[in-house]
Amino acid sequence: MVEDNFYFCHPIIKRIIKKTIITNMSSQKSSTDLSRFFAGMVILLALVIGHLIFYLVLGDKANFDAEGHPKAGSFLGVMYKGGFIVPILLALFITIITIGIERFITIQRAKGKGSIEAFVRKIKGYLASGKIDEAIIECDKQQGSLANVMRCGLGRYKEVHNDSSYDFNAKEAAIMKELEEATALELPMLGKNLSILSTSASIGTLIGLIGTVVGMIRAFAALAVAGQPDTAALATGISEALVNTMVGIISSTFAIILYNFFSTKIDALTYSMDEAGFSIMQTLKSKG
Repeated sequence: MVEDNFYFCHPIIKRIIKKTIITNMSSQKSSTDLSRFFAGMVILLALVIGHLIFYLVLGDKANFDAEGHPKAGSFLGVMYKGGFIVPILLALFITIITIGIERFITIQRAKGKGSIEAFVRKIKGYLASGKIDEAIIECDKQQGSLANVMRCGLGRYKEVHNDSSYDFNAKEAAIMKELEEATALELPMLGKNLSILSTSASIGTLIGLIGTVVGMIRAFAALAVAGQPDTAALATGISEALVNTMVGIISSTFAIILYNFFSTKIDALTYSMDEAGFSIMQTLKSKG
């Protein structure tokens, strides 16, 4: 229970800590709800924009001849002949690009100011020299996820280092717990909406294949006409098959690239957090 962990605190301090925990939990819930709302709005708007592009841009009369066939060299007209799956694939592509931009901005902010490698080296130097206050000030300046984790760990280190009521193991456990809790608060923010990219990578090709199958069915239906095959219907069916395949593959490719790119960035930040925590623990051991 929460009360068991604070039995040694003054009642006023206990209430402050409880209020802080409740505030953090409420903040996390609010952030999660906001993220879900953002993702939902992106998908909804992408569907609207996808259909507008399909009917107003791809379906523009300027892309077709008098008989309704795409003009020679009119790729937009050919895409329009891809059928009802095309606006869905366009919406998927728009969603992938939007989420990619949002994740890029978020992760760039999470990296904080300046180089992470330089920041870690500077913090290690302060720790080696026993300059804890200077390290904390540097964390406040850096303002990234790594700095937030380091700030919490250093603050806890400063509290327990000269506290005679803690033995070495208790100090180590207290600092490790603080680092783990701080990391647990930062990582969900970094990984939000990546599930949309991973899902898009999986379903993009599948949705394209649905359009491909529908197009091939129409193409073979045109060939099955007795006598002279309907060449216009045959061409439309083949166009639908190929366009949907192309857009589906492009969407999945972008989703895979962005997902792997952001996963690598997050892994690098996580590694830096672990490395920084290790540096704090080494400092604690060296100071005894």
